[in-house]
Amino acid sequence: MLHRLKRARGVSESHWSSPGVGIPLVQPRRPDEELVRTAKADIGVVVDFGQIIGAALLKAVPYGMIGVHPSLLPAYRGSAPIAWALLKGDAKTGVTIFRLNDRLDAGEVLRQKTVPIDPGECADALSERLARLGAEELLQALDGITAGVIQGRPQDEAQASLAPKLTKEQGQILWSKSAEEIVRQIRALKPWPGSSTHWQGKLLKIWRASVENRSEARKEAPGTVIALEPEGLLVAAGTEVVRITELQLAGSRRMSVRDFLAGHQLKVGDRFDP
Repeated sequence: MLHRLKRARGVSESHWSSPGVGIPLVQPRRPDEELVRTAKADIGVVVDFGQIIGAALLKAVPYGMIGVHPSLLPAYRGSAPIAWALLKGDAKTGVTIFRLNDRLDAGEVLRQKTVPIDPGECADALSERLARLGAEELLQALDGITAGVIQGRPQDEAQASLAPKLTKEQGQILWSKSAEEIVRQIRALKPWPGSSTHWQGKLLKIWRASVENRSEARKEAPGTVIALEPEGLLVAAGTEVVRITELQLAGSRRMSVRDFLAGHQLKVGDRFDP
């Protein structure tokens, strides 16, 4: 997105399609230095672009380019910061407005806002929450740049961590892991790639689950169904129990455990496989 700082808020030129708002828009296949220069913008805003912005392009506008990143940089630099924060079991996250440079998510921090991760919150819901927060922080940053009062600070490289792109293989549930790890995975990989197991040779996606401490799980092999309840399907993990509350069998729709049990002959003692 390319901004002329002295124009009214919301009047901008963008690389992203937003029909019906009366603003000139283009969507190039790759970063286009000439296009940026032609726009005569004062500053560029990069959000989830997925491509490297080269040094020449960073210098094509007077105030350079700033980015919006859904993590507390330098933590979780990369393409999947929200998922990795959930996978690691973090209690908090946030958004960072930063100045782009020639390294991945490594430029000076202009603004940063921390928020708690709600218990049981999944990546899709957290993404929506951070998107709204990121937009608010971006506007504050643009106002600060316009007024000349915002000061950047360098990131602490000693605290840097990476959040690499997710793969489909990461969605396979390994029942030998602890229930806590499995539930974090289910939350982190929703909606993509999702977390899955196999039952009777069919792919079974698990969309919502929680951890439950059940002593009887110690007697059963990981992946074994130990109880069927209308409010949840209980499965032994490496430690403790996973209570599944929403799932989806291949070729079917997502449904509650109550609806699933009404139409499928799942029974105690059945085994889920990776």
